Amino acid sequence: MRGMAALQEEIHLDSMKVAQEYVNEVYETIQTRNPGEQEFHQAVKEIFDSLVPVFAKHPKYMNNGILERISEPERIITFRVPWVDDFGKVRVNRGFRVQFSSAIGPYKGGIRFHPSVNASIIKFLGFEQIFKNALTGQPIGGGKGGSDFDPKGKSDGEVMRFTQSFMTELCKYIGPDTDVPAGDIGVGAREIGYMFGQYKRIRGGFEAGVLTGKGLGYGGSLARTEATGYGVVYFVEEMLKDQGASMKGRTVVVSGSGNVSIYAMEKAMQLGASVVACSDSNGYIYDKNGINLETVKRLKEVERKRISDYVKEHPQAEYREGCSGIWEIPCDVALPCATQNEIDANSARILVKNGVRAIGEGANMPSTLEAIEVFLQSGVLFGPAKAANAGGVSVSALEMAQNSMRLAWTFEEVDAKLHEIMINIYRTSMKAAAEYGHPGNLVVGANIAGFIKVADAMMVQGLV
Repeated sequence: MRGMAALQEEIHLDSMKVAQEYVNEVYETIQTRNPGEQEFHQAVKEIFDSLVPVFAKHPKYMNNGILERISEPERIITFRVPWVDDFGKVRVNRGFRVQFSSAIGPYKGGIRFHPSVNASIIKFLGFEQIFKNALTGQPIGGGKGGSDFDPKGKSDGEVMRFTQSFMTELCKYIGPDTDVPAGDIGVGAREIGYMFGQYKRIRGGFEAGVLTGKGLGYGGSLARTEATGYGVVYFVEEMLKDQGASMKGRTVVVSGSGNVSIYAMEKAMQLGASVVACSDSNGYIYDKNGINLETVKRLKEVERKRISDYVKEHPQAEYREGCSGIWEIPCDVALPCATQNEIDANSARILVKNGVRAIGEGANMPSTLEAIEVFLQSGVLFGPAKAANAGGVSVSALEMAQNSMRLAWTFEEVDAKLHEIMINIYRTSMKAAAEYGHPGNLVVGANIAGFIKVADAMMVQGLV
């Protein structure tokens, strides 16, 4: 009996070795083929490392080149975006759309307007989107887009002229059954409205399903604004429930003060938590008595001011320059909702030292690979971005469904569906982690669950 067990273990180790060699080889090819694209390399490595046990157990994915195919975009579109500023000067920005995978549905992913946008960032976001979208259970593929245009400090007229120029080119490649963009950093209701209007003007028809995140008056969905922030808190709540705990009474720190951050704070407060800190790109505020959310909403959503203005109305609070210091504030739950790689290994160690119990990633890839390792080794509950922040794209898919049926669900109906989706993502990820030898590791579980769904669809569709 022991001999048979030893033989099985030897076979397993051989399979793991072959799978690891395969993964390493494909990753090295990606590095060579995409030089200098650090964000893309980081996203690929994080996912690839999780998939070794899948290839060891199911060599059919290796034999059919699934990893090579899924890591190469089906299409990359790069284009210039000329526009005229308020002083009559011609400006030129660069636009991107990466259509990564349509194996399970039309490409779906946001558009980001930010000076940092480049091919590497758009590719990392699009690659992550493949697996995030698969986890939602909705029929949507992976894509992403954006521009290095910075809407901050621009007038409405400048934003409109830029956005119309951007859509004039992008409209050639999108459609309700082809590619359905949404908002992201720098792209909110204003930008989506301008893009939809330009698309409609060029195409000559009202195709509501071509964009999501639309205004309620022209095909948008209730609860879409709140979806990503609410979703990440629903996910964290599930992690805590499995430990016999909840959000009630927890001290929470949230980075950022945009859409995701605001509604993560709102849902955390509704569940009985105390949110004591949030930030913007200049610095962060700390209010030990609990942040006044209405003030933050007004400053950021209505008046478009800096978070530093909070302390003018709430003098008991503190404002500190710089963003990374926010992770030095002791908390039970940390929700990084600002941008990629905002938590490094040092910040992770400080959070652990100060007793953090759970991390829910509201932004895309906000923790470095080293930071994630610190959290996992320390036994901190860790909700990775592709699982924890999937609420936004989930409700985008629900918006697409409502557009197709020409109806609108109530806020309560959409919120209930969102809550159910987030619970299912958590359970699916936990199940996959346990099945492939990493119980409780949601990074591995989410990567594997998302990959298998897309890989199986690719297998039956042939060499495409």
